[in-house]
Amino acid sequence: MNLYSVSILLPVLNETFSLRQTIEIISADCDQYIKEYLIICCEKTIEASRKTIIDLQLIYGNKIIVLEQRLPFLGGAIREAFDACQGTHVIMMASDLETDPLLVKQFIEESKNAPDIIITATRWRGGVFKGYNPLKLILNYFFQKIFALIYWVKLSDMTFGYRIFPSKIVKSIRWEELRHPFLFETICKPLRLGVKVKEISCNWEARKEGESANTFFRNFDYFRTGVKIRFTKKRKILK
Repeated sequence: MNLYSVSILLPVLNETFSLRQTIEIISADCDQYIKEYLIICCEKTIEASRKTIIDLQLIYGNKIIVLEQRLPFLGGAIREAFDACQGTHVIMMASDLETDPLLVKQFIEESKNAPDIIITATRWRGGVFKGYNPLKLILNYFFQKIFALIYWVKLSDMTFGYRIFPSKIVKSIRWEELRHPFLFETICKPLRLGVKVKEISCNWEARKEGESANTFFRNFDYFRTGVKIRFTKKRKILK
């Protein structure tokens, strides 16, 4: 039986101090459980970010692993990291502090108690939004309600890409999305397979560094993703 360990996935485009702070907080809180930090770079990753990664390698040694992604966009980056991760569990998060690294300790505690389920963060139950576009906030609220009903679950935040999975689950699924709707895919497909999901409260604050690669109108692609998966046969979801 494998000892419990966690791979942290961190896609990087233009983050420097926020990437450093994310790793510092996680390391201070729960270093004994961290197998690796998989930092995913691409051709658009800026030089300042790459310099920060080198500095982090000097501090944390072989726990810092750099992946040069081949598949495009955010979904492609995480899909390749899913294949590469070596921990028994994997945390999908951002490197820009929009996913609060202080929550990683709770993710791990919850996951150790229920190692076969997915633990996901919710901003809608006990959380706070800071700096979120008001129109997007309204649309997000109704989107969550609609798809919780479609999937017949009590989840309140199915699109927030901050969650911990058993690695065996993410490695067994045939992922398809490449852009940001991939974050939604990572909850919809496990739900279709009958995997249990638990939510924990999380605050959200707009990133302090760089710009998001997700445009406003691209958010409407989430509808297509959610509806398609809901009616996909389970055998087609697995590799």
